[in-house]
Amino acid sequence: MIGPCFRALLASLLFLAASPLVADEAAVEQPKLTARPQGLLRGDLTLTALDEKAAYTFSQAAIGRPLGDFVLLDRNGKPVELSRYLGKPLLVNFIYTACFQVCPTTTRNLQKALENTVSVMGADRFNVVSIGFNQPFDSPAALRDFSRQYGIDLPNWNFLSPATAIVDDLTAHFGFRFIATSAGFDHLNQVTMVDAEGRIVRQVYGEKFTAEDIAEPLKLLITGSAIPPETGTLREIMERIRIICSVYDPQTGRYRTDYSLYFMFAGFLTFVFFMIYLSINFWRNRRRDEPKAP
Repeated sequence: MIGPCFRALLASLLFLAASPLVADEAAVEQPKLTARPQGLLRGDLTLTALDEKAAYTFSQAAIGRPLGDFVLLDRNGKPVELSRYLGKPLLVNFIYTACFQVCPTTTRNLQKALENTVSVMGADRFNVVSIGFNQPFDSPAALRDFSRQYGIDLPNWNFLSPATAIVDDLTAHFGFRFIATSAGFDHLNQVTMVDAEGRIVRQVYGEKFTAEDIAEPLKLLITGSAIPPETGTLREIMERIRIICSVYDPQTGRYRTDYSLYFMFAGFLTFVFFMIYLSINFWRNRRRDEPKAP
């Protein structure tokens, strides 16, 4: 089955190969193409794409909610109650350890945004928790390896693994939605900010975090000040949602690259270049055979 990314690219190349004039116009103004799998069926698992607006609405509805008393396991397999984090601001994000692109990028960027806050305010003033939502694969050992591999070493940052039975309730509590698709997990890249009283006060979205996104509101929480309302529009937030172009295997819970796409793409490119070569030769031969004017 040809993936959505390849279909979009295939259609674009066919369009460009059909008409040089259209290709020149396309070079000036190229439309932004989006392809997402819808309602794909694999075995007994129906795979659909995430509704971004519904996910955003669901995420925002968590604001104002008190922190739930869930029990998870840390990287050493010891139980940790989320209620232990009451009394200090808390940042919560959800990851999956089999991710090779978005989650590592998001996690490293979050650490960069927090390093200055830790050095200025101190690591004992707030806490950070990353929760592995792809159970049972995001085990304590997998989370330990993930944090080591990507150099997440802030002293106040913990990685927690929930039991499979509570994943749905836990993610819903924080307003986090995820869904397996044939192109990977669709989910909001989200960091939830919880104040010292244990109330969810803000959702921060995206892969890259700046001082304005994370550090500034966190400093306000540490000092007990109110966080001003957000100014970003819904459209701006929707553009931060990342769709992974890989293949999700629900049997193993991991992601693999669909190398058949590369072979199909290489074959198609060979065909296109061959047709262009024949066209150029035909044009040259025709010019050569045309009678010259006296």
